[in-house]
Amino acid sequence: MHYRDALGDFTCTPHTIDGVPRDVWSRGGGPGIVVMHEVPGLHPLVISFARELTDRGFTVWMPDLFGVAGKPFGFPYMGASLVRACISREFTTWRTGQNSPITDWLRGLARRLAESTGGPVGAVGMCLTGGFALAMMVDECVAAPVLSQPSLPFAVFPWQRRDLGVDAPTLEQIKARSSEGICVLGLRYSADFMVPGARFDTLRRELGDRFEAVEIPGWLPWRHSVLAIDRHEPSVRRTIAFFEEHLGGRADRQ
Repeated sequence: MHYRDALGDFTCTPHTIDGVPRDVWSRGGGPGIVVMHEVPGLHPLVISFARELTDRGFTVWMPDLFGVAGKPFGFPYMGASLVRACISREFTTWRTGQNSPITDWLRGLARRLAESTGGPVGAVGMCLTGGFALAMMVDECVAAPVLSQPSLPFAVFPWQRRDLGVDAPTLEQIKARSSEGICVLGLRYSADFMVPGARFDTLRRELGDRFEAVEIPGWLPWRHSVLAIDRHEPSVRRTIAFFEEHLGGRADRQ
């Protein structure tokens, strides 16, 4: 089987932004959502979630950020992708108070999607990309940011555990947009060691009631992927409803 068979009903279009080319997989019609995949890559369970969004009347653009598009999840594959991401200059994995450089490229993609769909867009990141939707909301076109298990910077020390993965000027812009009415949805398993509660506490402190936290109770520390591998159905439903609330009506109500 060719891995890309899993993306057979999506269209692949190269996008070059700031001189950097990437493949972007698209499907659907209606309000736009940038879906940023988790480690190890654009695997079938992320694709299935994106397909669910398009079936609910949204246009989804999925940039291929790392890994092999369509390749199924596996632990050796996950480890290899994580190592590559950690050494990439595009991802800030350990330092606090820093933006990941790739968020500039993703903001450019969100603007293109907004132009294509003619309205505001949403963004959802997962795991390594989980906090990127927060940085993207400084652009006025991003009206519905979802942070699913935001894992950067990696939480080893206390100051990393409470950090949001953005620099101070970006955080001020995020707070300004929040004060204008933009809401943020965050998802995490409560026992997930990769996404400490202190990070959500910071979001509550900085954004107040504009931050909606979904913290799924449990005691298994390895449950992590809320929307895909360890899919939590109520959280998936809340995410879809969040997009419907903040991006307008669905093109194909089912």
